Amino acid sequence: MKQTYFYEPAAGHGLKHDPFNAIIGPRPIGWVSTKGKDGSVNLAPYSFFNGFCYKPPIIGFSSNGEKDSLRNARETGEFVWNLVDRKLAEAMNQSSAAAPYGVDEFELAGMEKAPARLVAPPMVARAGVNFECRVSDIVRLRGWRGEPALAWLVLGEVVGVHIKSALLKDGVFDTFGSQVVLRAGGPSAYAEIGTQSRFDMWRPE
Repeated sequence: MKQTYFYEPAAGHGLKHDPFNAIIGPRPIGWVSTKGKDGSVNLAPYSFFNGFCYKPPIIGFSSNGEKDSLRNARETGEFVWNLVDRKLAEAMNQSSAAAPYGVDEFELAGMEKAPARLVAPPMVARAGVNFECRVSDIVRLRGWRGEPALAWLVLGEVVGVHIKSALLKDGVFDTFGSQVVLRAGGPSAYAEIGTQSRFDMWRPE
């Protein structure tokens, strides 16, 4: 067996499952709630999600294809990100089901809504953290040759933050005690952050 497996993605990976998602992982889950111009509500998880800026705080999710969350974000300019912990993992997975536009995935997932303070989309009431966001940019992604991809990056400034008090320890968010769930490799793998996986390093002076 060769010591290194090489492939060019444009020509196919030649493996049982595309390793890209497994290598870029685990990844935070963008559990995004939106509201359309017609008042319909959507709740969907995105595995391409992260934070991109401190000041102002900007987060973003990438929609592979023109999905309902993208449509709603375009129409109303708002979304809410909801933290997925281990207790909410199954509900998050249920909300990923392909459903026609207008179907309320909160109901499909059995999730209670909570009103946001500054934006129209509802929040997942049981989530330990909710970020209320206003869309700052929507970018269609492109390859290095300039050809457009079938993916759009939705960026939003966080204008309101809700944190359950139990997740704050001496003013610090308890990342390892909050049972945060991450998307891992393959078609079904997830990971949970726990105290056993923690180690600390300090930046050099």
